[in-house]
Amino acid sequence: MTPPTTAAPARDGSREFAVGSLVHARGREWVVLPDSTPELLVLRPLGGTDDDIAGVLPALETVEHARFAPPSPSDLGDQAAAGLLRSALRIGFRSSAGPFRSLAGISVEPRPYQLVPLLMALRQETVRLLIADDVGIGKTVESGLIAAELLAQGDARGLVVLCSPALAEQWRAELRGKFGIDAELVLASTIGRLERGRLYGQSVFRPDRNYVVSTDFIKSPRHRDDFIKNCPDLVIVDEAHTCVADTGQGGARQQRQQRYTLLRALADDPNRHLLLVTATPHSGKEEPFRNLLGLLDERLETVSLDRQAGRDLLAQHFVQRRRADIRDDFREDANFPSDRKSREDDYTLHPDYRRLLEEVLSYARETVRSADGALQQRIRWWSALALLRALGSSPAAVRKTLHTRAGVQDADSVTEADAIGSRTVTDPADDEAAESADAVPGALLAPGAAVPDAAALDEEDRARLLAMADAAEALKGPAKDRKLKQLIDTVRELLDEGYNPIVFCRFISTAEYVKEHLDAALNKGGKGKKGTPGKKTYAVEAVTGELSPDQRVARIAALTEEDEDGEAPPERRVLVATDCLSEGVNLQESFDAVVHYDLAWNPTRHEQREGRVDRFGQRRDVVKAVTLYGSDNAIDGIVLDVLLRKHARIRKATGISVPVPDSSENVMQAVLEGLILRGERPQYEQEGLFAVESPAGRQTAELHQAWQSAAEREKASRSRYAQNAIKRDEVAQEVAEVRASLGTGEEVRRFTRHALTALRGVPGTLPGEPDGFTMNSEALPAPLRDAFATLLGPRHPRPVAFHDAPTAPRGEVALTRTDPVVASVARFVLDAALDDQMDQWQRPARRCGVVRTTAVAKRTTLLLVRYRFQLSLPGRDGVLRQQLAEDARLLAFRGAAANPDWLPEDEAVALLEARASQNTDRALAQERIKDILGSLESLMPTLEERGEQLATRLLDSHRRVRGAFRDVRGATGPARRGLRVDVQGRPDVLGVYHYLPVPVLDGTTTNGEAR
Repeated sequence: MTPPTTAAPARDGSREFAVGSLVHARGREWVVLPDSTPELLVLRPLGGTDDDIAGVLPALETVEHARFAPPSPSDLGDQAAAGLLRSALRIGFRSSAGPFRSLAGISVEPRPYQLVPLLMALRQETVRLLIADDVGIGKTVESGLIAAELLAQGDARGLVVLCSPALAEQWRAELRGKFGIDAELVLASTIGRLERGRLYGQSVFRPDRNYVVSTDFIKSPRHRDDFIKNCPDLVIVDEAHTCVADTGQGGARQQRQQRYTLLRALADDPNRHLLLVTATPHSGKEEPFRNLLGLLDERLETVSLDRQAGRDLLAQHFVQRRRADIRDDFREDANFPSDRKSREDDYTLHPDYRRLLEEVLSYARETVRSADGALQQRIRWWSALALLRALGSSPAAVRKTLHTRAGVQDADSVTEADAIGSRTVTDPADDEAAESADAVPGALLAPGAAVPDAAALDEEDRARLLAMADAAEALKGPAKDRKLKQLIDTVRELLDEGYNPIVFCRFISTAEYVKEHLDAALNKGGKGKKGTPGKKTYAVEAVTGELSPDQRVARIAALTEEDEDGEAPPERRVLVATDCLSEGVNLQESFDAVVHYDLAWNPTRHEQREGRVDRFGQRRDVVKAVTLYGSDNAIDGIVLDVLLRKHARIRKATGISVPVPDSSENVMQAVLEGLILRGERPQYEQEGLFAVESPAGRQTAELHQAWQSAAEREKASRSRYAQNAIKRDEVAQEVAEVRASLGTGEEVRRFTRHALTALRGVPGTLPGEPDGFTMNSEALPAPLRDAFATLLGPRHPRPVAFHDAPTAPRGEVALTRTDPVVASVARFVLDAALDDQMDQWQRPARRCGVVRTTAVAKRTTLLLVRYRFQLSLPGRDGVLRQQLAEDARLLAFRGAAANPDWLPEDEAVALLEARASQNTDRALAQERIKDILGSLESLMPTLEERGEQLATRLLDSHRRVRGAFRDVRGATGPARRGLRVDVQGRPDVLGVYHYLPVPVLDGTTTNGEAR
């Protein structure tokens, strides 16, 4: 409910009701919104939300001016009333008057460093930005902030996110859950439904709607032109590095070229906002990097970045930071793990396993050497390598591989055979389809219509292969598979330390095999590695590329969330996954350790795996990464020394992850051929390089030297092109302004706990969680029960905790200022305070209070005042967009209202912490409040003056944030004219709180005033 108001006759003039003014209609009070005309008033209920907006025709309905009613002298509360009412008001704001219009309506509290890309974006007329922060820093949040702000300010009408289909649902959930942006999925699986739902001749796309679109689906000629024609004016491109190509060959280049053609067409519209997001903008090749930059500004394709002018141009469009950069600049606000502890766990092969490995090596050597012709040799080579890789993975992968026809067998040329083999057997650096590359490549060379006769094996060789499959079957289980046994021990240790690990495997068959045996080992009776007695129950699940993206999400949710009956999952859990989860899927909410069961033949894959848990929002200070390898498996030794350990040394020395050079595939081929075809055993040096006297050793040394040089160049380049347009102090100033207007997470914590305690909804606290409590919705007032039942369940108390991370731990409810429950509590507290007819216990906040306290030496009055502002925000087209915003401020003065001594703002805010030292006579309290209320009109000029001062500060903040605007080509454009912040209507005095000094024995107060 709203308080009683005083109706006033309508004013004369061309516009009956000014924007921001209060009116009375339909039995309640409303605020006039900017879209109103004399014929149609667009109104929002006083204290309501945008969902309550209505249109009223003054010609048909009675609409009168209204004035906000002052408090009643009888409405007295205790010393906490002012703080609760102020917090309820601020938490309820959804239209901040500050320069960031969207922050009041999002559910994530961004870290200061995540505001840097937003500030960069707001300093451009048309936003063109490449966000290339390292894995785990929060690029999704950073790009979402920009999107939410452009939409809130009206600089963009609609949004489209281009991403892989596997990440589409996650993007939609992030937009909706964190930023309140509802988006339609456009995928191969949804396009039929969308087309059936449109009118004849109408496009699936509309410029004023929001979409998440599969890049590979929409790049096809059938849909591309329609999409480009009707595309919204804000585009976010996820994993943007996959949309540019160099002069290479093959299907991957063709795919990338089609994506680039699509983006180039979108970028050619100079009015389209374009955000490119990637953690790897530079693969070591200059051409694709320049093509990527050219989408932002064509001059960046050719400008010299060695000159200051080129670097200045790049700095306007490019932000790239390492974790170390953010820790140095923002320190306590980093909010990702402070440490990643990595180790290697080795094992030795069981004698039976070693015999099979020797048999496979012997077979590979014989079949490749006996091949007739180059094509047959390459087909047999890749088939043998596939078998060896499967053997290094698991017995299950060996059996599957030996019963699967080799895909390379369909090659018509050596080039094609190498392309197929590289894509299916190894992990090439340019393979962006890890999610679909976890099936075994196959090693069975069987006759077929499309197969050269000489490539197929004779019956004797086929029988030999099938015998190997039977031998592999006999190796299953921890008794003879020592790699599996080592995994079980490693996982037990991590679980006993309180970690929840993800085990990454290369093949689907390996993941399913590992899941089966790990589940059986963990969930049988026995003791943990630390000797913990008794039976343990663990949740173990597998996610592979056989599942659709939606099914993957559902399976992870089933592992980490309570079921439909409200039963919580086991305390400890293990996820077994293939590389279908190595990119894009955020798992830091439920997992905090990674085990590399299979070595990736590309260090970037290892980094991506670990990046699923070592990222923004991870609550653990230390995450762990464990790599398993066979100490007597020569292939593991090759992969470790040629690739993985060198990558780790470079990362440790430079603080950045540098992709392995393209020559790595040739080096690996040479080393593996030496091992397989010639039986060479690598000779290790102390640094792990192969003996330089061998050809493979020389190639390895050259690779490592080139890799080190690339790392040094990348380190220097990051230093030269580091984000320096936005300084830390600038961010700190804007963060302070935001918190002054909207409050902080701490204020949400305190308000929710205090309000619910007063409303009898908090029966107890969580052990070991100072900010947590359990809540029982049954004890709450009826208006709140539905909101709480939606989130917490109608009968069962649930633990509630407040966290700075985006999500709470499993089993707890994380509440933010925009959470429906928090918003409902804030609105209820505010409405109850304005309705003095409600039961006393249902009104935790009051509009008046008189407190005797030692916090003041002279009588002091605190006023809670609400201001409304009309923002005039000029758009790129020069048209002013009118928006209404609200702000709440605390104003205080000493002495009598007739001659007030106004306090600085910080001293006024500090009064909220004052606590009563003595009781106050109620009659005296009412008399004091009555006197102050009688003087409100005389104070109004000062309150209005403060409103004008606040408007000036807000205007300065808007101008400061926008800085020097630049056009899409980088040239400095004219300043946006017409930017204004105007106070609308009289300020509303919501609360009056009077503080009296404590009297001493002679009948005076501590400063000599009469009692």
